[in-house]
Amino acid sequence: MADINAIAEQIQGLTLLEASQLVKVLEEKLGVSAAAAAVAAAPAAGGGAAAPAAEEKTEFNVVLVSPGTNKINVIKAVREVTNLGLKEAKDLVDGAPKPIKEGVNKEEAEAIKKKFTDAGATIEVK
Repeated sequence: MADINAIAEQIQGLTLLEASQLVKVLEEKLGVSAAAAAVAAAPAAGGGAAAPAAEEKTEFNVVLVSPGTNKINVIKAVREVTNLGLKEAKDLVDGAPKPIKEGVNKEEAEAIKKKFTDAGATIEVK
């Protein structure tokens, strides 16, 4: 069996590019995916290394900035999108700015934004 400490020292000495290539080779040979492990290992890889390119965002939060002048239509839209009761939807609209929906994909966020914009509200997608 290989000396585990020696392997660990060799891995610590790798550059980010070499570590990435190592992950790919291991994924191919072992037939596994190291996506979750790669995210956790990235911060520990080296403090002085340049940050990797920003990945495209896949989850968005839709925030009601202002209900506008037609609160009734905005409350109806909140109820439709969130399945909240009338009182809860009214409280959300009155307490703006507040998040309407969190962790949605880009298409759903855009559909929600259009619905609220049509109702007269000001929406922000983060």
